[in-house]
Amino acid sequence: MLNQIIHYIFVGYTLILAVRIIGSWIPDIAMQPWMLFIAKFTDPFLNLFRKIIPPIGGMIDLSPILAFLTLQFLEYLIRSILK
Repeated sequence: MLNQIIHYIFVGYTLILAVRIIGSWIPDIAMQPWMLFIAKFTDPFLNLFRKIIPPIGGMIDLSPILAFLTLQFLEYLIRSILK
């Protein structure tokens, strides 16, 4: 039961993160209040990886790839500890 809840939490955050990333590509959406709300909860996590992998040419941000991989690893680690 606890493993399933943890899985849903990680899936939910991953989806919110994906919405943030895709929304940042569309200027009309990026400044919407709901998107700014999402950014408030996802940017601190993404900023950890932006320090490791800065945007290439100031435009191409590869840090979300590392963020997604880290989320998957953390979920696996937490769920394996709780087994």
